[in-house]
Amino acid sequence: MNSVFDTIVVGGGQAGLSVSWHLKNAGVEHLVLDRGAIGDTWRNRWESFCLVTPNHLCRLPGFPYDGDDPSGFMGRDEIVDYVERYAASFDPPYRSNVEVRKISTAEEIGRFELVTSEGTLYAKNIVLTVGTHQHPNIPSWHEDLPDDVLRLHSRDYRNSDQLPDGAILVIGSGQSGCQIAEDLHRAGRKVHLAVGNAGRIPRRYRGRDILDWDLVTGYMSMPVHQHPKGTDIRFKAHPHLSGRDGGHTIDLRQMALDGVQLHGKVLGVENGSLVLSDDLDETLDKVDDFCRIEMDGIDKFIEENGLDAPTEDIVPVEWEPTTSDGLLNLVEAGVSTVLYATGFHYDFGWVNLPVFDGRGYPRYKRGITEVPGLYFCGLHWMETQGSGLFFGVGKDAEYVVRHLLDQPAS
Repeated sequence: MNSVFDTIVVGGGQAGLSVSWHLKNAGVEHLVLDRGAIGDTWRNRWESFCLVTPNHLCRLPGFPYDGDDPSGFMGRDEIVDYVERYAASFDPPYRSNVEVRKISTAEEIGRFELVTSEGTLYAKNIVLTVGTHQHPNIPSWHEDLPDDVLRLHSRDYRNSDQLPDGAILVIGSGQSGCQIAEDLHRAGRKVHLAVGNAGRIPRRYRGRDILDWDLVTGYMSMPVHQHPKGTDIRFKAHPHLSGRDGGHTIDLRQMALDGVQLHGKVLGVENGSLVLSDDLDETLDKVDDFCRIEMDGIDKFIEENGLDAPTEDIVPVEWEPTTSDGLLNLVEAGVSTVLYATGFHYDFGWVNLPVFDGRGYPRYKRGITEVPGLYFCGLHWMETQGSGLFFGVGKDAEYVVRHLLDQPAS
């Protein structure tokens, strides 16, 4: 493999491929390095996984969704096929199973030196597209659980058959936690769900899919610095929602009525029992308030713009916790598996360049850093809600590549 390149793209997911598409169209000699293989991000999800964004919002550069179900939601295998076909459509200069272990300033060749599992490479420009969902979050009390309880992260969940007999406790009620809890419940398993702070939104409201409303209202394209919650939205959990079976709303209270046992947050482990917060009722109220605020915003937009949309009143599901949790004895509850749907964290310690803030998050403006030639793309809410999605990643990739092309030769 040649060791000197104009541009190296680190990461071969949809962001890396989108950057490569624009680079190739511009005639820029480059290389895409991927720790795995094309489609692995999606291939390694659980079997019933679906997109929560409608198919028509899949708009990778030069390759919009071309199927016959634009309002549907692609399942795991369909997503892998879409990404693989995208790569095949323009044949990127792609190398799989190459781990980038260190990036630093080059002393002689180019601007940057990359130490990889296949040797040292040099580049004038680097675009990092590895995202921030790099390493699973594992609770601090993980090691305090009884030895006979299986523990795994949502990253490693595939289906209910891989789990031993017995009940399952899912920790976390973001999109992954709720969808996995639902998957397990549908498989006939007894499911406990420790509820977190993620909000909820309905699948459809006033005649449109909720993500279509995000598109129409401009929320999907709102710059992050204009977001009412500020740039911290980059680190918030997604509200729970599902694309399974044509898409449907996930409501924690309805899940409880259907047989999923809800609990408060897990605070720790004490003598084989989980210590739980006693604020489940307050947490559920906050989840419902999140939904109400979102819908009020849509109602206001419809009124201000004189849109013809059917009226709709989302009636809250009637269910209230009857007791405070306190402790959950895993043996008495028959829990054999604890599944962490606790998200991921990032670690850019392998990038030895001065572009990170006090918490290790990259400093940039729409992917452009203060270090000439170093770029980011594909981060969650990097510029807009669509930045980390099939919908908007291509726009960010185009912006980054345009800036890269405008830089003077070095």
